[in-house]
Amino acid sequence: MPTLLLVRHGRSTANTAGVLAGWTPGVSLDAHGEKQAKDLADRLGPLPVSLVVSSPLDRCRQTLAPLLEVRDQLALRLDERLGECRYGDWTGRPLGELASEPLWRTVQAQPSAAVFPGPEGESLREMSHRAVESVREWDAEVEREHGPDALWVACSHGDVIKAIVADALGLHLDQFQRISVEPCSITAIRYTSHRPFLLRLGDTGELGGLAPRPSSGDAVVGGDTGTR
Repeated sequence: MPTLLLVRHGRSTANTAGVLAGWTPGVSLDAHGEKQAKDLADRLGPLPVSLVVSSPLDRCRQTLAPLLEVRDQLALRLDERLGECRYGDWTGRPLGELASEPLWRTVQAQPSAAVFPGPEGESLREMSHRAVESVREWDAEVEREHGPDALWVACSHGDVIKAIVADALGLHLDQFQRISVEPCSITAIRYTSHRPFLLRLGDTGELGGLAPRPSSGDAVVGGDTGTR
């Protein structure tokens, strides 16, 4: 039962500009995002990370760079399935402008029906399917290669992480807009033979409690005791 640490990339130049970046090339972390990435490496420092996987987009790779500098035994693995949703003709446009589009209301109220326009656009259902498939496949590989108590990191994007969390919680995709994850936050999920456990959501603080510990896969009646 490995533990997945889902990292949203640090704050980007598109975030501060209020633009929907999508797969636009060359979108980088801004100065604050670079600091977040350095802090992330410190936060993950005490944890025995076995594998690091990332969206191929620059802002995710830059977010992981400080961690990989101090963990030179780790090689970065790229997976396009963890890449941002392909927003098609919406890519690169200001969010304030997009909010007036009829499709915006569909994205808010019924995401499972949202298909982004243009030949490069995909649906949120497609995005969710590929992302969930990715993390579940990598999680199984981590368990085979590093054992059931391994920790691994995947760096991705806001909507992608929200879709993975919705799946872990057994929520319909139409509920995924209830979930929020900040830039450079960590969301922790442990997949077990019985069910996934959401251990942290959008965490920006201390991570020591995520160190591996024995678990039967059963939920603790009355709630986790907080003891080791």
